[in-house]
Amino acid sequence: MIKTPPAVWRAATAAIVRAWFFAALVLALPLAGLAAAETPTHGIAMHGDVKYKAGFTHFDYVNPNAPKGGTVRLGVRGTFDSFNGFIIRGSAASLIGLLNDQLTVAASDEAFTRYGLIAESMEVPKDRSWVIFNLRKEARFHDGKPITADDVIFTYKLLIKKGTPFYRFYYSNVAKVEKLGPLKVKFSFKPGENRELPLIMAELTVLPKHYWEKRDFTKPTLDAPVGSGPYRIENFEAGRRIAYVRDKSYWAAKLPVMRGRYNFDRIRIDYYRDTTVLREALKSGRIDYRQENQAKAWATAYEIPAQKEKKLIKLRVPTKSGSGMQAFAINSRKPKFSDPRLRRALGYAFDFTYTNRTLFFGQYSRTKSYFENSELASRGLPEGEELKILERFKGRVPPEVFTKVYDVPSYKNRRELRRGLREAFKLLKAAGWVVKDRKLVNARTGEHMQFEILTGSQEFERILLPFAKTLERLGIRARVRLVDPSQYEARMRKFDYDITTLTFGQSLSPGNEQRSYWGSRAAKIEGSRNWLGVNNKAIDELVELVIAASDRAGLIARTRALDRVLLWHHYVIPQWHIPAQRIVFWDKFGQPGKPTIRGEDLFVWWVDKKKEAALGSALKPN
Repeated sequence: MIKTPPAVWRAATAAIVRAWFFAALVLALPLAGLAAAETPTHGIAMHGDVKYKAGFTHFDYVNPNAPKGGTVRLGVRGTFDSFNGFIIRGSAASLIGLLNDQLTVAASDEAFTRYGLIAESMEVPKDRSWVIFNLRKEARFHDGKPITADDVIFTYKLLIKKGTPFYRFYYSNVAKVEKLGPLKVKFSFKPGENRELPLIMAELTVLPKHYWEKRDFTKPTLDAPVGSGPYRIENFEAGRRIAYVRDKSYWAAKLPVMRGRYNFDRIRIDYYRDTTVLREALKSGRIDYRQENQAKAWATAYEIPAQKEKKLIKLRVPTKSGSGMQAFAINSRKPKFSDPRLRRALGYAFDFTYTNRTLFFGQYSRTKSYFENSELASRGLPEGEELKILERFKGRVPPEVFTKVYDVPSYKNRRELRRGLREAFKLLKAAGWVVKDRKLVNARTGEHMQFEILTGSQEFERILLPFAKTLERLGIRARVRLVDPSQYEARMRKFDYDITTLTFGQSLSPGNEQRSYWGSRAAKIEGSRNWLGVNNKAIDELVELVIAASDRAGLIARTRALDRVLLWHHYVIPQWHIPAQRIVFWDKFGQPGKPTIRGEDLFVWWVDKKKEAALGSALKPN
């Protein structure tokens, strides 16, 4: 507001006052706008500065001159019945995300940085209380229609209303979205410190309003949708195969963030009911590439002449992006699993050392953190900033958080296993369970402890059956139940399980997604990622502290505190990890040779026609 000396007011007539007022208002508005404006930027980093400065030509880990062309053939276990991967219902086709662009893209050689794609630039204030996206005028959907602010706003509202519950948690801090122009959108955030919010909105996939506003977004569909990404659907056979074709008129092909990427003219994906058959398809030359996730198969399944002749390549690529947590997940919603002492006792029945030696050829390490293989993992006893954080929660978190280093039962031999089971019996007795007639029963109700271990993987049965056998020694009846992938997915959405194996993937910059994993609200919503049923106010508050971290050091301390509290609640029985990718592929590809912290990215590779020709009859037509 402009202050005018009293003498001016006394000397002015009413007409002059009105004229001055409106003139001052007209002048003040653009000045106020200039004061509030932020310098548009091409990229945003979670903490610190971006690696790639304005005017960069391509990411370091790509070959900007990679040739386009050729076909890559992939295999997937399971089935699909939908091209809508944003909703709970249906099983979406693999790689369906290739059809749609986001406002920005991530750099694979940085922890959490976003660079403009649909958005040419972004404006963010120092307190990150809002973000403005300035869209590229050349951005187009596949049908030629421009991508506008209306599409961005429509997509945001559509996802929070009709998308999976994840979006409601992920975007829950958005207070308002505004259209500032045909190609300008502003997201304003609720009060509170949350540096991640501009980057979260920068991840928004933009859908065409003119296509989806006329359709029921909540239903699975096999109508090929209109997208804006580097690929379109070429053809498909529901549940059996799908082929994507590169859009040769792709609007973003020459942008720095896209140079050297998405080089295959065609991507074909075949679906298999059995992983063993899928591997045979690879070895017979009907599939070109696979990431192997089974230790036994990695060690023994590919010993064929083509591999010895180096036509079929096995490549182990170290990663530094964090392994997250793979574990036996216990559904704490079930009354019989509500006591953490019982959950902890079950962990004594898993003999990782024996499993790793006899089934995994010693390839794995035991997981001991939800943020394994990263600096975010808790270690030792809490100290420094982490201890200060945890002291706020004394009396509300397990006391072991402060006094004991978290570890998992480990056995060198069967004698040590028997000692571990005796420890389990002590915990079970403390939790109100006793053994009668060789059965573990509730001392108060007489209920026999029995449950189902659910799996959607036939290969995993060989791991689960020994675990179930050891549980019998505790008087527990554990039945292994194998279901097909579609049924498994449907049951997990409804939290219809006792114990299963889950992987909690984590980024190097955790934030809002933690609400969906551990938040009390998420525990009550079917389809959320809170499969464990975590419903704890102290954990809710720790999640919010992680989200509000203002710098990297603070994020590390807060994440370690959250990790430690989750571990001591014993919601899971940690399994194993390997800090590497294991990939098997036919030697038909060119590669930049620059793996990132996340490993190799197939979509910066290309088909080398000379190598492909040299393989000759080793590659079979589909």
